[in-house]
Order: sequence, then C-alpha cells, then structure tokens
Amino acid sequence: MSATTIEIQSQPALWQQVASNPVPAELSAHGRRMLVIGCGTSAFVAMAYAALREQAGYGETDWAYGSEVPLTRRYDTVIALTRSGTTTEIVDALPQIDAETKVVLTAVGGGPLSALVDHEVLIDFADEASVVQTRFPTTSLALLRHGLGEDLTRVVAEGERAVTDELPVEPTAFEHFVYLGTSWSIGLAYEAALKMREAAQAWSESYPAMDYRHGPIAVAGPNSLVWMFGTPPPGLVAQVQATGATVVTSDIDPLAQLVQAQRCAVAVADARGLDPDQPRGLTRSVVLAR
Repeated sequence: MSATTIEIQSQPALWQQVASNPVPAELSAHGRRMLVIGCGTSAFVAMAYAALREQAGYGETDWAYGSEVPLTRRYDTVIALTRSGTTTEIVDALPQIDAETKVVLTAVGGGPLSALVDHEVLIDFADEASVVQTRFPTTSLALLRHGLGEDLTRVVAEGERAVTDELPVEPTAFEHFVYLGTSWSIGLAYEAALKMREAAQAWSESYPAMDYRHGPIAVAGPNSLVWMFGTPPPGLVAQVQATGATVVTSDIDPLAQLVQAQRCAVAVADARGLDPDQPRGLTRSVVLAR
C-alpha cells in the first residue's frame, strides 16, 4: 500500500482531532482584514478558506499565490499555508506583505518561516511521507473551518465513509477528468484536478461550475468524467451528459468529496503503473536556488 493511500485513509481521524481542540485565535482573526497565501495545493486551500471566512462574516478575506501576492494592499493578518515551512515563494513573500500580524500554518516547525512570523501554528500530526499532499491540506482546512465555528461532526462522518465506501465511479474507465465547483468548493475542484495530474499524469481540468459552459465543455465526450463539487447549477448536469460524458454529483460535504477524488487519482496511478508517492518532476517542497 502506498504512503499516499495510507495518508488518505487517515484524514477523518485527523479532522476529528482538530475538531476536538481549541483553535488559535490568530487563525480566524475575527473582524480583521486577512490575506491567505500558499503555493500549489496550499493556494487552493487558501482560495477555499477565503470564501468560507467571508461567508461566515469574519471579515474581508483575500487569497493569493505566494508568487503573486498583492503588495499594494495592507492587511491586519496574513496567513501563510505551507506543509514544509520552506517554500521559497512564501519565504520571499512574507517580508514584503504589509500586515500587522503574520501567521504560518505548517506541518514542520522551526523552519525559515518561523523567524518571519508572529505566530507559528504547527499541525505536525498531519505531515506526510508522500510528495503528493492529501492529509495536510484537508486537515488545515478542517482546522480553519473549525475556527469559523463550524461543527465538523457531519464532515468527519462523511469523510469516514469516503475512505471506505465504493467509489462513485470506476475512474480507470476514463481518459479525461474535469472537476467543477461553486463558491468555496472551487478551490477543492482545483485541488482534485491537481491530484489527478500529480499522481496519475492524467489529463485533468478544473473550473467554476457556471463557467464550464463558456468554452471548456467543448472537449467533453464519452471518455470524460466530469465531477461536480457541491450543488450543481440548474441544467448543467443534463448539458454535460449530452456530450456523452459521465457526471458525478453528491450531497456529501465537498471536503469528503475531495477524499474520494484523491482515491480516484491513486486508482488511476496504480492502473498506469505509476508510484503516487513519487510523482514525476516533483519534490516535497519547492526550494529555489538563490
């Protein structure tokens, strides 16, 4: 069994762990203007959390890639998401951001970011052996959602089923994978597509659900799997099915859906004889030469 698979299976227990403990106040920063940054997977978590935080009434929230931070704006709080705590773009960006309070949420403490922030929030129990991230990002988002006052009981229960129940579709039957989301689940759709590219070297795309009809649907066909996170917009399922594509929808929490999508990526990787723990061209952390 791959490390990626073991780490996927561990996620619901980790979500329960964060749901059972207090959340550092600096993470939610109620009423403060916030920027959340990350790279790759962490950027998609930042995207999802920014939408959730504003919807919860906690304050104006932006998100950005670490390489594309808005340097002309001022924030009360900036949160950097990084599994390794060593990502070059984050290390370079933090000193340039005008923010009163700087926080890093990481799985590895004491790294180069520690000296650049006011608070280091460590979830080392969610660290990973695999290069492909699964449990660190989802546990980070579970922690952040808990900090917004969400009751994670249903999320944990649905996550437990997501790691044991039969997958909603046989993913190895497809060559083309599309993930769609709305609101905060757009970030999770982007992350699901990334997992399929990383682990399985497969053709995958991701879009806001309403925007899919504005061009991308043109390449959907019988070999396509179109997976919708959250509630599909009216009429979209039928329109996608008319292309011959297979559509997956669900009423479970999008975080649990992401677990299913992770499992699909590993299944496709296994079918192609690939090692999901060691994806081609990738390393655990992007650390650039100076």
